[in-house]
Amino acid sequence: MKNFQRSNNLFSLCGLNCGLCPMHLDHYCPGCGGGPGNQPCAIARCSQQRGGLEYCYLCSEYPCEKYDGIDEFDSFIAHRLQLKDLQKAGKIGIEAYQAELTEKMEILKYLLDNYNDGRRKSFFCLAVNLLELPDIKLVLEQIASESGSDELTLKDKAKLAASRFNTMAEKRNIALKLNKKPKKK
Repeated sequence: MKNFQRSNNLFSLCGLNCGLCPMHLDHYCPGCGGGPGNQPCAIARCSQQRGGLEYCYLCSEYPCEKYDGIDEFDSFIAHRLQLKDLQKAGKIGIEAYQAELTEKMEILKYLLDNYNDGRRKSFFCLAVNLLELPDIKLVLEQIASESGSDELTLKDKAKLAASRFNTMAEKRNIALKLNKKPKKK
């Protein structure tokens, strides 16, 4: 979007964790307000009309009708936590939220470097985005202790990691799949 710039392009103004998105990781999207590559966005236009608010939760009208049904379907990244993550950022402060997001981004990088068999990027992005940090750390401890020997192939390590993340997600009643909008017939 033309002239739409923000200081934090890893956490969108509407609550998406762009830093955990495969499109951002693959350099197809610079993140919310990061310059060329951004898609036109009604929420970004709204922000510009309101003096360039950095996050929607700072608006006196938040949450507005633009958030109706926003979490029903996903794009390349899960939208299910947009409102919850914005509320969390407003409650604990953007610096604390950004610190947590940065830690999640580091964990995601570690998983992609050590447990990705070429087929798990989107899965790991979802898992790290949707699970709480303490649960993610617990899974990391489990997979580190179970994959410690050099006997496991990368494919086996990837399968082990996916299994442990799925188990944790099931305990938390979280589906580690994108909710795609049904295709029109």
